[in-house]
Amino acid sequence: MDGADDALPDAGSLFEHAACGLLLTSADGTIRRVNQTFCRWIDTPAAALVGQRRLQDLLTMGGRIFHQTHWAPLLRIQGSVAEVKLDIRHRTGHTVPMMLNARESEHGGRLFHELAVFVAEDRNRYERELLSARKQAEALVVQQRQIEQALMLSQEELTRQRASAEDRALFAEQMIGIVSHDLRNPLSAIQLSAYVIERTDSPVEQKQSLARIRSSTQRAQRMIADLLDFTAARVGRGLSITLATIDLHQLVADAADELALAFPGRELEHRRTGSGPCRGDADRLTQAVGNLVANAMTYGAFDRPVRIASRIDAATFTLDVHNEGPAIPTEILAGLFAPMTRGVAAVNAGRSVGLGLFIVREIARAHGGDVSVTSSKESGTTFSVRCPR
Repeated sequence: MDGADDALPDAGSLFEHAACGLLLTSADGTIRRVNQTFCRWIDTPAAALVGQRRLQDLLTMGGRIFHQTHWAPLLRIQGSVAEVKLDIRHRTGHTVPMMLNARESEHGGRLFHELAVFVAEDRNRYERELLSARKQAEALVVQQRQIEQALMLSQEELTRQRASAEDRALFAEQMIGIVSHDLRNPLSAIQLSAYVIERTDSPVEQKQSLARIRSSTQRAQRMIADLLDFTAARVGRGLSITLATIDLHQLVADAADELALAFPGRELEHRRTGSGPCRGDADRLTQAVGNLVANAMTYGAFDRPVRIASRIDAATFTLDVHNEGPAIPTEILAGLFAPMTRGVAAVNAGRSVGLGLFIVREIARAHGGDVSVTSSKESGTTFSVRCPR
């Protein structure tokens, strides 16, 4: 047994060639002893370290800050620091990651720091790989969220398009139903009047039948014209207009004369305000006046006049059509200019396909203006088309 013990390395050899770096420093960090293992790791002889360098001199700038703000205070308070990873500078300039363990001890009335140091290359590599994997995982999570968000947006867009397609299909179905119903009346009148003309020799009855044919034909033509204008507006082109200098008051007066013939027995008044030439499409503005008057005749009080006002200001011109009678319900006002919108409780509501006010709005917008409406039981209903001169 004694012989075997004699074969063991002595304490000095164990210190110098230990599996870890061993250092003894003063309280201020000055290196007092260092083993060959540590010297070999940083390729620096012990003579260049002992009494010449402090531990913090071997650290990077970040390591020095950590040593001053964390290492030294913790060592004073706790008496030890365990598993602190710091980068130690190699003689050639690169850094070696190391794990440091230290404890404070007293020898001969003086404080020293005993350090055991381990190279942490494998651990450092593992941490880098772990960090890289974490970043990749986070990137994949972000990518997954982006994919989910894109999928959600696609689903929302698909739902919107499906709802839009369903709305278009329903709209087309409703349009076909309304057009079929509303065109049936004038065509039936034409057919019946033609039959009467064929069967009778009375000039009076023939004239009445011809008048009905003419009126019914005009109604059918207005419906078809409204449908064509509606189609042009819905496909995104908007209504086409041809601007020219017009006499607004005369245009409205001529339209009022024609409309008076179309609504016999009803009173129609025209008032003028202002003067001067305007720029507009005469046919489209006449169409707007006709649609507004037809609407007023349909929904206004039968025994009260419908008033048309043409007003010319410095920068704008305005067409107002006013009727007395029941106020338009508030819940209808918001969508009044939408296509296929009709009022309620109107005797002659079947005169059109419900596109008149929609087309008035499109005519106003084509002129760079717009249309508005006010309605109350006391003051009646007024539609106003306002456009730049």
